[in-house]
Amino acid sequence: MKGNFWKVLASGTIAASMLVGCSSGGAANEAVTLSEGDTVKIGLNYELSGNVATYGQAMNKATELAIKQYNESEDAKYKAEAVSMDNKSDSGEAYSIATKLMTEDQVVMQLGPATSGDSIATYPAADENQTPVLSPAVTQNGGMLKEDGSAYEYAWRVCFEDSAQASAMAVFARENLGKTKAVVYSDATSDYAKGLAEDFVSKFEALGGEVVAQESYSSGDTDFNAALSKISEEDFDVLYVPGYYSESGLIIKQARDAGISQTILGPDGMDSPKLAELAGVENLNDVYFTTAYTTVDASEELTSFIEAYKAEYNEEPDMFSVLAYDATNLGLQALEKAGKTGEAFNEAIKNIEFTGLTGSFTFDEEHTPLKKVLVVELQNGEQVNPVEVDPNAE
Repeated sequence: MKGNFWKVLASGTIAASMLVGCSSGGAANEAVTLSEGDTVKIGLNYELSGNVATYGQAMNKATELAIKQYNESEDAKYKAEAVSMDNKSDSGEAYSIATKLMTEDQVVMQLGPATSGDSIATYPAADENQTPVLSPAVTQNGGMLKEDGSAYEYAWRVCFEDSAQASAMAVFARENLGKTKAVVYSDATSDYAKGLAEDFVSKFEALGGEVVAQESYSSGDTDFNAALSKISEEDFDVLYVPGYYSESGLIIKQARDAGISQTILGPDGMDSPKLAELAGVENLNDVYFTTAYTTVDASEELTSFIEAYKAEYNEEPDMFSVLAYDATNLGLQALEKAGKTGEAFNEAIKNIEFTGLTGSFTFDEEHTPLKKVLVVELQNGEQVNPVEVDPNAE
């Protein structure tokens, strides 16, 4: 039955809980051998309120759905119990919650937080208590590394890092679209956007492309016409706009209004329904962005998850939901393989070969998944033609 369970789990029709704690008590860093039927605790440390509550709530829902489905499975080896707390979108609170979950609540793994900053704040607690943290969406470059350059031993992420998506878009521009001359227009006030811009330029040039100009704006800007006027005078065939939908949507609209008809590229920060509201669907043609998730040509496994999520919450899941769902699956799969908490569990995560809704991957030495990046095209605002791109292609 156990083998059948994991076959179904890999297909995404059920999910497992990932952050596991033993109900028998003991020190947080004391390894416990688990027996079939044991209750295992899962720590959910998400942003349920505050500035980024939208992300945290989506991930929390997906994790709780995974736990529910796991407990309903006849093949489940353990009984999963969620311990959910709100870090209020505050990194200090996230660390305090992580410590409480690991020492008082005796979880054997933490899921979340949603953002890079809040997640990274919990990693010292993970190492101190030998309690794995699986982060669904820490995309920050080097986010899994300590100051000395080594990886946090008990921290893992299931998403690609920003350098991977920027490099993948450069590969796509050169190899798939045949572009040779790029302009980069990025948010100078965002570390996210600045890092993407640097990595795109580096990869695009390494592949033989030329970056003919770089312009910048600031978060919150609404009038981009001056910079776009300068850009329109350049000789280029592709415009890369690393940043978030709030500015990117307006940039796309104003670029098209200014007569810039060249291909426009962006990162996962564009992946929002609000992009079309800001840009206008008529302007969202020959536009591409990187993402970890699309419903275009959805697999049977992804379709099953979407249907279950909608039935449970009466809303559509998003990229953050799917990443949290994958993280949950991965965690319990590793736990069942290890049969033990602490170091053995962490080692099972390290060596896992996982297939989920966002692809198949293993982990590298920096605890980052080795996975391909999706590039999605927009036609009249609708996602079409998703392509998997290897960011390491040369």
